[in-house]
Amino acid sequence: MNYYLRRAARIPLTILAVVTLSFGLIRLLPGGPFTQLRIQLIRQGVPVEQVNARIEALQNIRPDAPLYVQYFDYMAGVLQLDLGESISLNKPVVEVLAQAVPWTVFLVVTSTVLMFVIGVFIGAIQAYWEGSRFDKFVSGGSIFLMSVPYYIFAVILLFVLAFQNTWFPTGGAHARGLTPTVGLDYYVSVLEHAVLPIAAFTIGGIGSTALNMRGNGIQILGEEYVEVARLRGLSDTRIATRYVARNAILPMYTGLLLLIGFRLGGTVVLEEIFSYPGLGDYLIAAVNANDYPLMMGCFLVITVTLVLGVFIADLTYSLIDPRISAGDSDGY
Repeated sequence: MNYYLRRAARIPLTILAVVTLSFGLIRLLPGGPFTQLRIQLIRQGVPVEQVNARIEALQNIRPDAPLYVQYFDYMAGVLQLDLGESISLNKPVVEVLAQAVPWTVFLVVTSTVLMFVIGVFIGAIQAYWEGSRFDKFVSGGSIFLMSVPYYIFAVILLFVLAFQNTWFPTGGAHARGLTPTVGLDYYVSVLEHAVLPIAAFTIGGIGSTALNMRGNGIQILGEEYVEVARLRGLSDTRIATRYVARNAILPMYTGLLLLIGFRLGGTVVLEEIFSYPGLGDYLIAAVNANDYPLMMGCFLVITVTLVLGVFIADLTYSLIDPRISAGDSDGY
């Protein structure tokens, strides 16, 4: 129980550290976080003497207050899930994030699961046929996939399958003019628009997953209990699935949950290429518009996702692998 309490206590501390770091870095940027908003308000006709009061009403931060007061104002807003108003979109940041996060989560979770399943399957076959022509050929292909960034595959897929052959849409989350609703036409349109970004993100990660699975599988094949299973006359299929694959996947479980968090922040370029209205697309727009409240909101979502991924991995790893004791695995 102490193990779980320690892990749970680290969540708010980690989030606090990242939010504090983001808050400080934003204040170090040229012009500060309120310059763009001041210019925008003055252009809208707000009297100069009322600009600071208007900023405080929008962002829940007093721009003329000392830095530590601004920090406590911002943290109070975060605790209330009030991240201020987006400068460029004139909407509450929480509302913008609520619209963007589901699209990004859909891309990341779907592509990561596909990448993991395909990579594990290929790596398991490689391990069982270690040294064969298939193993050498696929290992070379996996190294190639690891060396090419996913956005290169995205550009190639977009050019060949969308622009040249028009088999898939060139961008967006669904067809223009189609109102989000519960219906077959809407879901089909969403899937059509998601195929290319999901494929690019999946292809970009298959190589590393396959090689990791291959290495784990080869190590497991050398264990004594695998040799005992062979001496017992068990079939190759049962050995490959019950003994090798099952145990080789376990070390990759934590990495899978962490990967989801990292890939959530790695969709910036992907969503920009496909004009996909997810978290990365809004983050790029926020950077270009100096929209600091929206930027910090995006950073906060990415941080929370990654921290929760680590926490879930810590809590569940001992459940999926009984050989690991949660209390003993902490190490201190």
